[in-house]
Amino acid sequence: MNSTIFRDGLFDGQVAVVSGGGTGIGAAIARELARLGCTVVIASRKRDVIERAAAGLTAQVGREVFGDVCDIRDRDGVRALVDRTLERHGRIDHLVNNGGGQFFAPAETITPNGFDAVVSTNLTGTWNLTRAAADAWMLANGGTVTNITMLTKRAFPGMAHSHAARAGVEALTRTLSVEWAARGVRINSIAPGYIASSGIQRYPQGLDLIRTMQKVVPMKRLGTCDEVAWMVAFLHSPAGAYITGQTLTVDGGKELWGDYWPIPDPDPLPPIEVPVEPWDEP
Repeated sequence: MNSTIFRDGLFDGQVAVVSGGGTGIGAAIARELARLGCTVVIASRKRDVIERAAAGLTAQVGREVFGDVCDIRDRDGVRALVDRTLERHGRIDHLVNNGGGQFFAPAETITPNGFDAVVSTNLTGTWNLTRAAADAWMLANGGTVTNITMLTKRAFPGMAHSHAARAGVEALTRTLSVEWAARGVRINSIAPGYIASSGIQRYPQGLDLIRTMQKVVPMKRLGTCDEVAWMVAFLHSPAGAYITGQTLTVDGGKELWGDYWPIPDPDPLPPIEVPVEPWDEP
């Protein structure tokens, strides 16, 4: 199965590591990079998830996608993942920090352990994997890193813990991009808006909240996982070779729009389809 956007063989001979690559946006990123010729290693802390996803992606793209178990909060485990990747594949050209997690909760209900767990996963985990890949390969050989964050420029009620952590990732992105530019390392962030992925099903109130999200997006639809994956592929391709330290927003205009300028809803609103990967089907 070839990419619908980019030329075949764009990343032939190159190696990518995608954390959180077993579901949703991460699986779409892994699939797109593999379609373009990358040897892709997907990582997750859940063995059953990553094994099913690796097998499913391999079947879809017609080339082996490798699964590895890693908790990005565990620095020793992260270094071991990087070492295994280099031992098996010889290089790490691309790193996509998509691994993370959060839960929807008003700030006053977030426990200390809950806050620390989200920050440790989203911010510290991103740092752990980025630093390990940089130390072991990229600072000597160059490479490209993309961090998947969230909309951080305005408030995000119900996500205080993750909002703070993702803003920290974007700040880290800007600083590392300057420190490592002369070493041939480019690092950017992508801030997805409301994306029709498996992760959105964790929000409370089911489809009613998802419909509300749809209405507050100027384009009146949710984004797709592929639309995020295409931005990743662009940044990692030669077309993105002069872009570093940036946060690119993929959100259908959501971050730009308040409620003072009405945009009528189409009747009916476009249907929302949350894709289910074959390996996740009941």
